[in-house]
Amino acid sequence: LFLSFLAQAANFIALGWLLKLLSDIWVIAFIILFQPEIRRMLVLIGRTPIIRIFFKNDHSNVSDAISEAAYELAQLQHGALMVIVKSGGIRGVVETGEIIDSKISKNLLKTIFFPRSPLHDGAVIIHNDIIEAARCTLPLSTETKKDGRILGMRHRAGLGISEIADVISVIVSEETGSISVAENGILKTGLSKEALKKYLNDSLKKSSDKSIRGILQNTKNI
Repeated sequence: LFLSFLAQAANFIALGWLLKLLSDIWVIAFIILFQPEIRRMLVLIGRTPIIRIFFKNDHSNVSDAISEAAYELAQLQHGALMVIVKSGGIRGVVETGEIIDSKISKNLLKTIFFPRSPLHDGAVIIHNDIIEAARCTLPLSTETKKDGRILGMRHRAGLGISEIADVISVIVSEETGSISVAENGILKTGLSKEALKKYLNDSLKKSSDKSIRGILQNTKNI
């Protein structure tokens, strides 16, 4: 680029044009060669809370995908355990499973929890609108009963992670086809598709508003 300016200053028009063309080609080549790294960097920047303040935080797509998938899995009595991270992170849990790092969708969730899928055992971890990992191992709650009924391993795992992390667990029972949620160590059972969608929207919005207020307060104190 410097040589291009130098050539133009010396009135070497043809040489300046050639050097400018080469510099443009190098920029394009750089973008092509490092496209995966650039994409990952932009994704990481987009996930930071301070950046997300300036964009509308619409949780409806996440709530829709999870509630639709949970309902259809429940109809088939395919067991499922989905953990939605609200704040912070559970990196240690993510590392126990298989990294997915893909945008959330109903069909992807249904595919993961298909009984013959190698990923159907364990939990799926969802952060923002990304499925981070599948087949993750969760800590079990010491609670073994709910309203007189014995809790299975999937429900105890969903409840257990909600006791120690700021998450929402969505559990689909393969025995009964019922849908449950666990948050802050409290298990709610027998949710309909509409009730689950509303619960997720309300909880995620409340968490997002709280996070933004905290960031703005910290910025004010600097």
